Amino acid sequence: MIDFYNSLEELRGKSLKDKPFLFSITVGNRIPKNYFWTSGTGESDITIHAGSYHLALKEAGIECFNIMSYSSIMPGMAKEIEKPVVYTHGAVLEAITATADAKKGERATAGIIVGWLYNKKTDMRYGGLVCEYHGPFLEEEAKSSLGMSLEELYSNGFEEDYELRDIKVFIRSIIPKKNFGTALVAIGFTDYVFPVNEVSENGFIKRESET
Repeated sequence: MIDFYNSLEELRGKSLKDKPFLFSITVGNRIPKNYFWTSGTGESDITIHAGSYHLALKEAGIECFNIMSYSSIMPGMAKEIEKPVVYTHGAVLEAITATADAKKGERATAGIIVGWLYNKKTDMRYGGLVCEYHGPFLEEEAKSSLGMSLEELYSNGFEEDYELRDIKVFIRSIIPKKNFGTALVAIGFTDYVFPVNEVSENGFIKRESET
């Protein structure tokens, strides 16, 4: 390995006054690893967000999280686990969610469908496709709608190289007796893989090929 330095001072690492840190890493986009399913319904005479929605989160066991919503893609490495029972109040929970609201006497139905893509040649799991439903449908109607949505995603870009299997559907529905009602289904992610692209010590970069 050949290195070049502007001066002996730089070689000795005394130019750290220009460096805000001694050690750093550059990481790629983090990849969700473990996930869990949960769901809940709630109703309130007061309001939706601080009422029926919060109570649906409470039944789902995730009311003490700050929830950030994902779109509809699952990494191939993702693994389903049991819902955690220990967590920090106010922690961030990143999740794929389906939420439906309704007024008294009306139906709110929420559902999520997941299907996994497997390479037709190697049978390796490539990743997952997710679709959400939120609206007034009966549960069987919502299931049918989710199936059609998943089929549409699969046939537009994945059908040629991948098989779609291991399909799971989760649906909740409520007709509130109070003024407002909410149905919720969620996939919550608990941890992540951080790909390390670059490591730097004292301002000098060490790439993976050099270590």
